[in-house]
Amino acid sequence: MVVVVEEVQDESAPEVSQNLGEGERESDYETDSEVSSTFSEDLEDDFNPDDETYYERLVALKDIVPPQTRSILYSKYQTTASWASWTIQSTGTLAWWISTSALLVGLPLALAIEDETRVVQQEREMQMQSQGQQQLLGGPQQGQPQGVLPPGF
Repeated sequence: MVVVVEEVQDESAPEVSQNLGEGERESDYETDSEVSSTFSEDLEDDFNPDDETYYERLVALKDIVPPQTRSILYSKYQTTASWASWTIQSTGTLAWWISTSALLVGLPLALAIEDETRVVQQEREMQMQSQGQQQLLGGPQQGQPQGVLPPGF
């Protein structure tokens, strides 16, 4: 395989050389490539990677990543985002059901248990008061043995 190199003449080149005055040469003027190379050197000198934001870096990646890959990544992002949204919404709904059920069932139950405990405590106090009164009066005490009685008494 042979490669043939062919030089293509720029059609605007003869016009430039014809418009030059006496003593002027084409090399006296800057060309587009010289201007762009000088401009790009200035940009390279001014470029500081520390000043570049993450957003600018992501935007620059847009040119690197092919459109097909970008569409696949975007669809996966959309799927993940919708799944996360559904999960958060379902978790919130579940938390609402649990908290309202606990309030509707648990609160009255806790109040009833507390009331029952209070009633039992009052009954104990009343029993202790009656036992204390019986001891002061010298009446028979329940639960204490009276001792052994000899036969015939």
